[in-house]
Amino acid sequence: MIRYTISLLILVIVSVVVQQFIPSLTGLNGSRFLLVALVFLCAAVTVPVPVMLLLAFVCGFLSDAQNTLGPHGGDPEVYTRPVEQLRFGYSIVIYGIMGYLMHGIQPLFRQGQWQFSAMLSGVAVFLYLMGEYLLINFIRGGFVMNQTVLLKIACSSAITMIFSPLVFWLLFRLADWSRYTIRFEGLKKPKPKTLTA
Repeated sequence: MIRYTISLLILVIVSVVVQQFIPSLTGLNGSRFLLVALVFLCAAVTVPVPVMLLLAFVCGFLSDAQNTLGPHGGDPEVYTRPVEQLRFGYSIVIYGIMGYLMHGIQPLFRQGQWQFSAMLSGVAVFLYLMGEYLLINFIRGGFVMNQTVLLKIACSSAITMIFSPLVFWLLFRLADWSRYTIRFEGLKKPKPKTLTA
C-alpha cells in the first residue's frame, strides 16, 4: 500500500509538470485536457478514503500554488491572463468533493467494471469546471453563462474522459508493480465447494 501511495504521489507531481506543456485546443473554444484532474480521479477510485484525501490535498495545493504565484497568477509569459481572486485552498475542497463522488462507485470498479469510473471521470471534471466557474462568478458579483463557456467546459470534460482508460491501464501496472490489490476479496464470487469422499 505504501509503495502504491508513493507512486501515486510521484505520478501526480509528474502530471502537474506535464500539464504546463499541454496546449489548449483553439478549435474547440480553448478547451483543455486536464491531466492532473484525470490522474486524481482515476487514482481516487483505487485507494481508501484517507489516501484519496491526501491526493486531493496534494492536487489542490499544487493547482492553487501554480495559479497564485505572483500578483497576477505567476510568470506573465506562462500565465497570460490574470487569475480571478479565488482564495488559496478552494481547489483542495473541490478535489475532495470529486474524490468522494468517485468513491461512490468504488465497489463497481473493484469488481472489474472500470467503464463506469471512466464515464464518471468525465462527469466529475464537468462538475469541477462548473463549480470553479460558479465560484468565479460569485466572487465577481454577477452571473454570466453563455453557450461558449458551456461548450468549453463540456469539451474539456469529454477530452479528459477519453484518456481515462490509458490512466487506468497505467494505475493497474503501478498496482501490479507495487503489489497492491485493487480488487476487494469480499466482492469476488465464492468458489463452489466440492464434496470429497
